[in-house]
Amino acid sequence: MAEIILNVEIRDGAGTGNARATRRAGKVPGVLYGGGKAPVNIAVKANEFRKSLYTGKLLGHLVTLQYGEEKQSVIAKAVQFHPVTDEPVHFDLYRVDEHQLIKIEVPVHFKNQETSPGLKKGGTLEVIRHTVELACPADKIPEELVIDLAKHDLGDVIRISEVKLPEGVKPAMDRDFVIANLKASASAQSDAGDTTVA
Repeated sequence: MAEIILNVEIRDGAGTGNARATRRAGKVPGVLYGGGKAPVNIAVKANEFRKSLYTGKLLGHLVTLQYGEEKQSVIAKAVQFHPVTDEPVHFDLYRVDEHQLIKIEVPVHFKNQETSPGLKKGGTLEVIRHTVELACPADKIPEELVIDLAKHDLGDVIRISEVKLPEGVKPAMDRDFVIANLKASASAQSDAGDTTVA
């Protein structure tokens, strides 16, 4: 996986006016915080930021922040978008040590829907959690959790214990919570109950 490097510059001042001026200059304003140090107002060239963002490897991943000769490991915690243009307008970076244990939300995806016995019978997948908060080292954040539906039938409850997590990664919550259910749809239930002969 190619390492993402964000070349940042320090912004003088804070507030809405400063952020607006930064955006007018073709940059995206942001804040660097965490690690027991004071927050720092920063900016990244808009085109570079967009390029990093659209790789899909920026948000929730360990990235390298570069300021002159200085390099530092950070995690992009949040990106705000313009409500109309969908352009990034602000971001938050969090300082971390590469091996530091952090808590982070990771997306859940499902595979083999087409071979799932429950879905073939007309059932529906009810997703309870689209993301799961994990506790993991900053350099071992999984990109996603993938749940295989190939053997799941109607009535199955999919819990976090079913998901094989990488070594050193565990759920942030200490209980076997539900991620999804395979429910019988109304039509599947009525088909099953309709045994009358005409």
